[in-house]
Amino acid sequence: MKLNNNIWLLAILLIGFTACESDDDTLADPLIEETDVNTPTPVYTSGTADFSTFVAIGNSLTAGFSDNSLFMKGQEVSFPNILSQQFALAGGGTFTQPTINDNVGGLLLGGMPISGPRLVFDPVNQVPVSFNGTPTTDISNVVPGPYNNMGVPGAKSFHLLAPGYGNIANFPAAANPYFIRMASSPNATVLEDALAQNPTFFSLWIGNNDVLGYATTGGDGSNPITDQATFDGAMTALVSSLAANNTNGIIANIPNVTDAPYFTTVPFAPLDPSNPAFGPQIPTLNGIFGQLNQVFAFLESQGVPNATERSIVFSQTAASAVVIKDESLADLSMQIAGVLNASPTFPAFVESFGLPAAAAPVVANLLGFVYGQARQANANDLIVLPSSSIIGTVNADQSAFLQSQGLPEALADQFAVEGVSLPLEDKWVVIPTELAEIQNATTAFNQTISNLATQFDLAFFDVNTFFNGVASSGYQAGSAFMTADFVTGGTFSLDGVHPSPRGYSVVANQMIDIINTKYGSNLPTVNPVDYTGVYLD
Repeated sequence: MKLNNNIWLLAILLIGFTACESDDDTLADPLIEETDVNTPTPVYTSGTADFSTFVAIGNSLTAGFSDNSLFMKGQEVSFPNILSQQFALAGGGTFTQPTINDNVGGLLLGGMPISGPRLVFDPVNQVPVSFNGTPTTDISNVVPGPYNNMGVPGAKSFHLLAPGYGNIANFPAAANPYFIRMASSPNATVLEDALAQNPTFFSLWIGNNDVLGYATTGGDGSNPITDQATFDGAMTALVSSLAANNTNGIIANIPNVTDAPYFTTVPFAPLDPSNPAFGPQIPTLNGIFGQLNQVFAFLESQGVPNATERSIVFSQTAASAVVIKDESLADLSMQIAGVLNASPTFPAFVESFGLPAAAAPVVANLLGFVYGQARQANANDLIVLPSSSIIGTVNADQSAFLQSQGLPEALADQFAVEGVSLPLEDKWVVIPTELAEIQNATTAFNQTISNLATQFDLAFFDVNTFFNGVASSGYQAGSAFMTADFVTGGTFSLDGVHPSPRGYSVVANQMIDIINTKYGSNLPTVNPVDYTGVYLD
């Protein structure tokens, strides 16, 4: 069984995309207002700041990463590049960036792809798709700076201090492909290369990946949250070094993951009974899970707390929640298998699937193994965006495993449907205990950042509060109303994490306003409508 799991997403994207398109059409023919020839040309000043050598340091958010890649058009609208253009009106100097070779995005190593092209929006099918092109940027072709934009996609706080982070000999274990191609020398640190330019003004936006990596991997442990002591030490070293000699700058904090469409777009209950690939299967599925639900009821009667909360039932009249693995639950694998093996009716149940009664112990053990920590998702779970491509599909590895245990291929496939008969793995879901870890770390890290801004008397951008407002109420940016909705909101790019060009312009504007207030400058902001919300090519 394979579900057409993109139907729900297409409906979401279809609603309001017309507004998104019309906004972009407006960009092609902007209104030019006549200016009175007698109006004096504005005079912009830097106040107490010195913008002559501006250096931006950080991660992908500083680099201009969007649509799941770094590419030329995206770098042109990075928030530091936008800032530099406004700084130039008040004494700012040249601003250089380690530009990717093309607008395809992606990277090569020795001619072999190590990351793919960027995403673009397909208006016909109403889905994000990979750009049709081949990457041409090979990280072995080092083009050392100095660069004013020292944003390194993927970097965590402590990576900016790590010698060898740009050494290709350390790749992939301990080196970053983006820094490899821009480092002044193989063992230089990101901070050293930034300081070598003697910045007179800096921006620092780092720390997102210290929690985001854990969140985007569903808290599966493959990308742990940075420990507090390491984060505090790295941030203190970074800010104290950049702010030495009373250098002015602006630092930004970490937005909450729940404000990004990567974590809010896929509903916890996407299984539609009207879907012809799913609806007709519901009676069979409920029959299978009925056996398990009876086990859960029995176990709770025997003192296993809250066992019935694991019951799985698919509705025939409303959308149903996906089935997930919740590793915070006690593992009842052995108890499930034990109860089923002791049931006198279970062999007949096994025979109803065309299997011999003698297979009952094997099936009982398999059911225990698969559903020992399973439950249906609820509104407190965050289903990550990439799961939309696998929910309802047959997991080939699971099917092969089940066939190796004696199940026929058709039956093995039926028991290997992602999110339906096979619980979604940890990497696809942020469960409440994991979300609490992420939110606690974000709060603690942001306190450190705020304290350092105060200690070194720097401008401070509370990105967390700002993006929370965008997510909850939207944001009026000129004639464009922006939200955190995937694709149609205009704030985030197609990867659901990084801002769109319009989103980056709004970030730059927020920073400009804060800089003007802190340092007495009078820099103008940019018009967000001059920046696209989504690339169609």
